[in-house]
Amino acid sequence: MKADPQVQRRLLDLQAIDTNLAQLAHRRRSLPERAELEALARELSSLEDERVRAQVAVDDLDRDIARLEKDVEQVRARKEKDENRLAAGTGPARELEALQHELVSLKRRQGDLEDAELELMEQRETAESVLDGVEQRLADTREKRAATEQRRDEALAEIAKEEEFKRGARQPLAADLPSELVTLYDKIRQDTGLGAALLTAGRCGGCRLELSGADLARIRKAAPDDVVRCEDCRRIMVRTNESGL
Repeated sequence: MKADPQVQRRLLDLQAIDTNLAQLAHRRRSLPERAELEALARELSSLEDERVRAQVAVDDLDRDIARLEKDVEQVRARKEKDENRLAAGTGPARELEALQHELVSLKRRQGDLEDAELELMEQRETAESVLDGVEQRLADTREKRAATEQRRDEALAEIAKEEEFKRGARQPLAADLPSELVTLYDKIRQDTGLGAALLTAGRCGGCRLELSGADLARIRKAAPDDVVRCEDCRRIMVRTNESGL
């Protein structure tokens, strides 16, 4: 393939744009906010599980407290009834004596239930404090996620803007070059990531390898408009006065 030496040099301008586009694509894929958001998603999932467990603990204690309150109320009602009967003083002495014993038992039972209820209420206070702490951490982490998403979106918008600018510059440049040359360049670039490189001091700018004496002799014999390629990496080598020929 042949192309005017000046045209070949313009391949380097095209390659510079494509390199910038590749860098922008890499920057998009490797945004630190992406990794941060993944970590925050895992943290939020873990915190949500923790919140559910903390809520279950509070709910269980509420249920136990409600049951004890009902038991206390029943004992209190029974004790009040017995106290009224005893105060009335009606009935056989043996029955009144039994009421007195039952009142002692009921008072003891009420005290035990109220102590148990108090203990559960203290446990509930602790459990609710744990729940409040988890919910606060959830809120803080969600806020952090929102801020990270905003930074990510701003970075993506900036990348998209730069890409649009680079593509706007690439299109007329590629259109102004011979189509066969651009087709060859694009194929090599898609295969290797770099379609054209400068030949400098006898070294290929693509693979960075120094050319052998035979390769240099071959390139020296090539016409200025011949499109030469590296024998090692197959990239187009653009010749200038610094090529060491």
